[in-house]
Amino acid sequence: MRWTLKPKPDPKKLKDLQAALQVDEIVATLLLQRGIETYEDAKTFFRPSLNDLHDPFLMQDMDKAVKRIETAIAEGENILVYGDYDVDGTTSVALMSSYLKAQTENVATYIPDRYDEGYGVSFKSIDFAEDNGFSLIVALDCGVKAVDKVTYAKEKGIDFIICDHHRPGNKLPNAIAILDPKREDCEYPFKELCGCGVGFKLIQALASKQGQTVEDLAEYLDLVATAIGADIVPITGENRALAYFGLQVINTNPRPGIKAIIAEVKKEELSITDVVFIVAPRINAAGRMKHGNHAVTLLTETDFNQAVEYAVEIDTFNTDRRETDKRITEEALKQIEEQKEQERFTTVVYHETWHKGVIGIVASRLIETYYRPTLVFTKSGDKLAASARSVSGFDVYNALEACSEHIEQFGGHKYAAGLTLKEENYEAFKQAFEDVVSKTIDTKLLTPEIKVDLNINLYQVDDKLLRIIKQFAPFGPGNMTPVFMSENLCDTGYGKCVGEDESHLRLTVMSPRAESRGQKIVAIGFGLGFKYDLISDRKPFKAVYTIDENHWNGTVSLQLKLRDLK
Repeated sequence: MRWTLKPKPDPKKLKDLQAALQVDEIVATLLLQRGIETYEDAKTFFRPSLNDLHDPFLMQDMDKAVKRIETAIAEGENILVYGDYDVDGTTSVALMSSYLKAQTENVATYIPDRYDEGYGVSFKSIDFAEDNGFSLIVALDCGVKAVDKVTYAKEKGIDFIICDHHRPGNKLPNAIAILDPKREDCEYPFKELCGCGVGFKLIQALASKQGQTVEDLAEYLDLVATAIGADIVPITGENRALAYFGLQVINTNPRPGIKAIIAEVKKEELSITDVVFIVAPRINAAGRMKHGNHAVTLLTETDFNQAVEYAVEIDTFNTDRRETDKRITEEALKQIEEQKEQERFTTVVYHETWHKGVIGIVASRLIETYYRPTLVFTKSGDKLAASARSVSGFDVYNALEACSEHIEQFGGHKYAAGLTLKEENYEAFKQAFEDVVSKTIDTKLLTPEIKVDLNINLYQVDDKLLRIIKQFAPFGPGNMTPVFMSENLCDTGYGKCVGEDESHLRLTVMSPRAESRGQKIVAIGFGLGFKYDLISDRKPFKAVYTIDENHWNGTVSLQLKLRDLK
């Protein structure tokens, strides 16, 4: 692990913010690191408001999208709501179809089959729309690169409205409206919405035409918050407000489908992290193991008892997914070991029988072991399909773009992408990808980095600091949980390895200065059992950690979550 200490803020800004907010240096520093420099910035950060959301009509083509949907509703046209099979796609479809069904009964949903149709808009879906009399398709979380598909639909008299957040290609589809903050000609102030977020802006615009405010749409925010967490978009700006209020809905009055998932796992109050690791994988498992339609059915169900039945079914998909990705990860790791004839800057593996639904998860798992830009391929029809994942700081999308001569199609983000290619191009692509990455990556990015907010003394860690840090939530990219470093620590002598396989480390930390104040704090280091020798016999060490609570037998106590030790 590389420990990188963030630079200290400007002393004058630090002093001014401390005075304005009446907070200590630690809190003021954490805020300045997050771009919060004034009292007003802090007020917006700590007290998010739905009134801070931007006018949806600032988005390019929003007026065209609203007008076309209003016409479709007024004239009784059939509207097909289309979205991908992942969490962002299925929550988007649930959101848009639920909203439109309250206006017209002529609404249906379509999720492409991951194995038959693949990612994005498919020709098969357009044929389905034609056969069933749909004249308008609203595509969410996809479509901005579907130039040929939208042209094909146009020839059949079917209009498209696209709500996407991926980077467009050189040419935009010939759609009625393309809502995408990443369009070069779009001046929408916030560029980091997820697909469901763009969908929410569209229903916000539609609702405003009927005299409704954003507060009237709060019931949809559980879906938006779930998509924000799952799609790993920055939890800053609008996303922070949407996630903040979406979590409130999830924890107080979620839709029956999400309520049923929470009931299955018996968790009382969910954080955004819980949404990412509990709710999202179950929604995702439907599209990975069976079909994304199951997720939309669950998320749009209005009867709780029926939703519980769907949630139980989806939970079995998730169990199957876990077993499948574990087995494939083991097979992929073995393949890498057998291929280790030379030092590589990338990890690229392939087996024709690997389950297409879990190769993205497997790619992420491989990065945990071999910290390299990673691609996992499997056979998909007569082509090979892959999921790409990257390491922090490296843009895998750009790297794939540089190898595009070997690729049939690709799309995605800086850190996650998908692609297909012809089997005969696999070896050439693999070498090209290695060449591009080796020439463009900064080699230090091949070592995992822990970004440390502040170096503090252990005695500065107390309940008050934790209370303030909890108000920084929801956490995520752009607003990560504060990470601290403390030096000259030692264990009280009772540190030990814990867990079934003794892979975790539990100790009680103190420092000479803290000890004089009588302070000792329990610390847990998941996966750090192998570092036991560093802390044994009261040897001094330094640690990076987050500050957390430990709930045990009805008592709550301060706890450090260790990230690394040296």
